[in-house]
This record gives sequence, C-alpha cells and structure tokens, in this order.
Amino acid sequence: MAVDTSPRTTTWTYVDGEWLTGNPPLIGPTSHAMWLGSTVFDGARWFDGIAPDLDLHCQRINRSALAMGLKPLKTAEEIEALAWEGVKRFDGNTPIYIKPMYWGEHGSAGSIVAVDAESTRFALCLFEAPLGGHGGVTLTVSPFRRPSPETAMTDAKAGSLYPNSGRMIVEAKKRGFDNALVRDMIGNVVETASSNVFMVKDGIIYTPVANRTFLAGITRARVMGLLRREGFDVREETLSVEQFMAADEIFTTGNYSKVVSVNRLDDREFQQGPVARKALELYMDWAYGRSASEE
Repeated sequence: MAVDTSPRTTTWTYVDGEWLTGNPPLIGPTSHAMWLGSTVFDGARWFDGIAPDLDLHCQRINRSALAMGLKPLKTAEEIEALAWEGVKRFDGNTPIYIKPMYWGEHGSAGSIVAVDAESTRFALCLFEAPLGGHGGVTLTVSPFRRPSPETAMTDAKAGSLYPNSGRMIVEAKKRGFDNALVRDMIGNVVETASSNVFMVKDGIIYTPVANRTFLAGITRARVMGLLRREGFDVREETLSVEQFMAADEIFTTGNYSKVVSVNRLDDREFQQGPVARKALELYMDWAYGRSASEE
C-alpha cells in the first residue's frame, strides 16, 4: 500500500515563484538532497499575529546554506516578506511553523558527493503547528553524543544532523522519557535532543557554552538577554551531567515551544521553578510588546 504523503495539517509552500498547497513533490531519486543529504532549513513561529525574531531566522538560513556549500537564492528580507505573505493564506486561529529551506539538486563536476552550488533550490513551507510542551518534560541522559565541527556539518542547521537527534529521542522514549539530555564527544552537556537547555543553582542561571557542537539557538539568545536585562546572573559555562543532577531547576528553550520546564532528569524529580516561569513570562511579554527590530 502506498504511503499517504499528504501533510497532517494545513500547509502552504512557496517554490519557483508560486504558492502550492499540500506536500508538493520537489525532490526526486536523483536529487543530491535526497541521495546525499544537502539540505538546510530554519524554523520560525507565527502566533496571535506576531512572529518573534523572524528576521533572525531568515538571516540564519542563508548562513546555513553557505556553510553547506549551497548558494542563497533569496535575501533574508525577501524570505521574511514571503513568510508574511504565506501567513495570510491561513485562517489565523492556529500557530504556524515557518520553514525556509535550501537544497542541492546536483553534485559538482568531478565529484557527485560534493554539492553543486549552482544547482541550489529554495522553498518556504508554512504549516499549522500548535505551541506545546508547557506542562513540562522529562529527560534522560542519552548514550549518544553530539559530533564536533571536524566530524559533521555543525555550523549549519542541516537536515543531516537530525537523524542523530531522532535516535536520541526514540531511545529516550523507549525508557519512558520525553527527551534526552545530550553530551558532546568529551562528555560535557550541550543541549537536549531538540532544544537548548538551562539549569539554575543558588539563583545563578547556567547554560552550556556554545562550543560549535550544537545549535546555539535564537530563542536561547533572546531568553538570555531578557533574563540579564531583568537582573539575573546568566552564565555560559562548561557543564557536567552531575551539575544538572544537582540543579535547583532545569528548563529548555527553543523556537518550537519557547520555554519549557523539566520535571524530571532520570531519577531526579523537579518542580516547575520560578526562573523558568519568569523566563517564559519575559519572553512572551517581549514578543507581544514589541518587534525584534526594536531590540
């Protein structure tokens, strides 16, 4: 029986100058992207008439394209304008995920493995996706690790990085957890399988230092700035699993769900803490109160 390839929520995609509904067939069996993984993407959010930091996400997709060896075909401003055009195609009742993408169609001359930058294609996909995760999540320490820049395309938001994240989540779920706390190759905590992570100890907020093994996210940076402006001591440091186990509270940040408390890390239980609540409050106050251009 053929797999149903239709999207699970209302979806619109801009490609080659037109808006298409559903899940248009864009990549074929000879496409470099399908065969050899030359894909990059980004993800912004629209909800209640606002799209926090949309401009920064549109800038980052072009940086990811360059890191992958692709050729950006749109300016960040053009992508942002298209995103707002696409938002108007929805009913405005459900949050939207905004996903610009680049991929390669052909390999370069003399080596099919390396992508041909001149064969780069662009699409912008928007689909309905409710905000979630605010009831809190559970984490377990993953047996799998994040690669270093010498071993993987860690300087891009590359599709090829995500199967590793996927197996982390699958393994964690098999053991009864929602997500995984992830280390780098030398054993330092860097993030979860799908978001950035923070811990609080004695009133000080810590987050793993950006060491190029993980995506130091736009929402992460925004939350750090808001907390510091509020007077919190926020530090980027090299952190161990033992420090997280001894934390007073843990929370995550990410574009998909913004700020989410961690209720449990392996056998250690946590209550939703005041810092996580404040971080979410500050983020939403900023998002609803003024645009990113005012920062």
